[in-house]
Amino acid sequence: MEILPAIDLKQGCAVRLSKGEMQSAKIYSKDPCELAKKFEDLGAKWLHLVDLDGAFAGEAVNFKAIERIVKSTRLRVEVGGGIRDEARIKQYLSLGVDRFILGSAALKNPDFVRRMAKLYRIVVGIDAKNGLVATEGWAELSRVKATDLARDYADAGVCAIICTDISRDGMLSGVNVEFSRSIAKACGIDTIASGGVKDMNDIITLKNAGLIAGVIVGKAYYEGTLDLKKAFEAL
Repeated sequence: MEILPAIDLKQGCAVRLSKGEMQSAKIYSKDPCELAKKFEDLGAKWLHLVDLDGAFAGEAVNFKAIERIVKSTRLRVEVGGGIRDEARIKQYLSLGVDRFILGSAALKNPDFVRRMAKLYRIVVGIDAKNGLVATEGWAELSRVKATDLARDYADAGVCAIICTDISRDGMLSGVNVEFSRSIAKACGIDTIASGGVKDMNDIITLKNAGLIAGVIVGKAYYEGTLDLKKAFEAL
């Protein structure tokens, strides 16, 4: 199971939100590049990057910050937030980004996602409130079940699915293991759990639960409830 440290970008700073609410943003670093270098030093192989401004604007608002991070580390990087067309994927690809996270598009434009999955390393982001898919930076709630959307992409050629329980995201309330497993069972492909990770117990529980290929760690590191170096060593 892979641990992917997360950097959420808002106006060029590394922030964390509570339950995906932009007004709850807390700045943890004004130099996200140095933060990425620290994750690399601690043992990270992957970095999960989200352009929060881009998720709402539908464009690469924090492109320069992402460019600096990719070019300053050896980390494999996946990027999400505001990717709506192939031109944006190509733009990130030119920087050296490894994987591209499509969230809103996965629900609203599945033909596009399937087409991109044949050309690039695509990750589908499924963010859910009470089991229903949320889009547009989590501002819009659909009537589609997260497990049904996951099942739709079982044969699409995407390389992974990231599932986030929005109600737990940034709350340090413990990861939703059953939700994560239900997504993994529905799609049958690599599933990365996100939202609510608090400490080493969450990491161990997810690993022992099986089916989960990775876990995204954000606030637990920033607030000091998880020793990331020990977590990497444990896995």
